[in-house]
Amino acid sequence: MFSLINVLYFQAGLGALANIFLLLFYTIIILCHRSKPMDLISYQLTFVHIMMILTAGEIWLTDLFESLNIENDLKCKATFYINRVMRGLSICITCLLSVFQTVTISPSTSLLAKFKQKLKKYIIYALFYLWSFNLSFSSNRIFYVGAYTNVSETSQMRVTKYCSLFPMNIIIRGLILTMTTSRDVFLVGVMLTTSMYMVIILCRHQRQCKHLHSISHLRASPEKRATQTILLLVGFFVVMYWVDFIISSTSVLLWMYDPVILTVQKFVMNAYPTITPLIQISSDNRIIITLKNMQKICHQIFKKG
Repeated sequence: MFSLINVLYFQAGLGALANIFLLLFYTIIILCHRSKPMDLISYQLTFVHIMMILTAGEIWLTDLFESLNIENDLKCKATFYINRVMRGLSICITCLLSVFQTVTISPSTSLLAKFKQKLKKYIIYALFYLWSFNLSFSSNRIFYVGAYTNVSETSQMRVTKYCSLFPMNIIIRGLILTMTTSRDVFLVGVMLTTSMYMVIILCRHQRQCKHLHSISHLRASPEKRATQTILLLVGFFVVMYWVDFIISSTSVLLWMYDPVILTVQKFVMNAYPTITPLIQISSDNRIIITLKNMQKICHQIFKKG
C-alpha cells in the first residue's frame, strides 16, 4: 500500500509539472503569437487536468485548506465538487478536440467543410456551454459528501482520509448514475465516431499520396501529426475512463471501497491528465523547437561560465 501511494505521488508530481509547463506555453502562444483555434481548446484541457490532479484524493489541496483553517466538511465538499466538474470537463473537452480536428481535416466536399471558417467563434461558444453545463450538472453531488465522522460508520462510504459519501436514496443514486452514464456514453460515442472518420480520411489521404509518389509530404503534414495525436489521446482516454467508471460505479452500487482499490482508481483517474501533456509536448513541433533553443542557450551559458 505504501509503495502504491508513493507511485501515486510521483504520478501526480509528473502530471502537474508537465501540465504547468504546457499551460505556460499555451498562455505565451495565445497572448504573444498567432495562435491556432486548437490552442484554445488545449489550453482549457491543460487547466482542467491541473485542477484534476490537485483535487484527486486530497494530494495537495488538503494542505492548502488546512493552512487556511477551513473546516473539513467545507473542504470535502469543495474538493469533491471541483474534481467532479473537472472530470466532466475533461471528457467534454476531449470530445470537442476530436470533433474540431475532424472538421479541420474533412474534405472540402463534405458537409463539415462549411463549419471550417467559423471554427474559432463556435469554439468559444462551445467552451462556454461546456463549463456552464458541468458546473450545474455536478452541483447536486455536494449534498452527498462531507467530513468523515465515527458516528454510524456503516452508513458512510469513506473515500479519502477525511471525506466520505453519505447514504442517498436508491432512486436518487440510480438517477445520478443514469444521467452520468448517459452523458459519458454519448460523448464517448461521438469520440469513437469522429475517430473512425479521421482514420478513414487518413487512410484515403495515404493512398492518394502513395499514388502521387509524395510520401515525404505525407510524413511532414502537420494535420496528420495533429490527427494521430488526437487519435492516441482519444483511444487512451476511452480505456482509462471506462476502467475508472467500472471501479467507481461498482463501489457506489455495492457501497464499499477497499483502500487498495481506491488507490488504484486514483492512479487510473490521474493517468490521462498525466500522459496527455507528455504526448502533446512530444508531438508539437513548436514546443520541440522551443525546448531545443532553450537547450542551446543553456549550453552556451554553461560554456561561457
